Amino acid sequence: MNVQIWAPALTIAIFVASAADASAYDRRVVVVNNTSTAIHEFYASNTGANDWQEDILGEDTLPSGGETTVNIDDGSGYCKYDFRAVFEDGTEATKAGVNVCEVERFSFEE
Repeated sequence: MNVQIWAPALTIAIFVASAADASAYDRRVVVVNNTSTAIHEFYASNTGANDWQEDILGEDTLPSGGETTVNIDDGSGYCKYDFRAVFEDGTEATKAGVNVCEVERFSFEE
């Protein structure tokens, strides 16, 4: 009888530990602009989202050759995000499926 009580408790403990491990990832990424044009807008939306969320840079820009550290954690528990940069000249660059739980730096290149 003790085994029956203990087994569900173990299952719950494993589930809670797994959830805690997933949320413990550091989702900060250094975004690098290795292009000749300033980035005016930067978006990161988890791959399960249907839209681009908010512009992370706000009123700031990321100049050519510049870098900034961004916390990509939106509280969803996702590790994979789609990135979108809108440049000063109106052009855009996107990258789908960036694993922010594993990547510490991400560069936009020409």
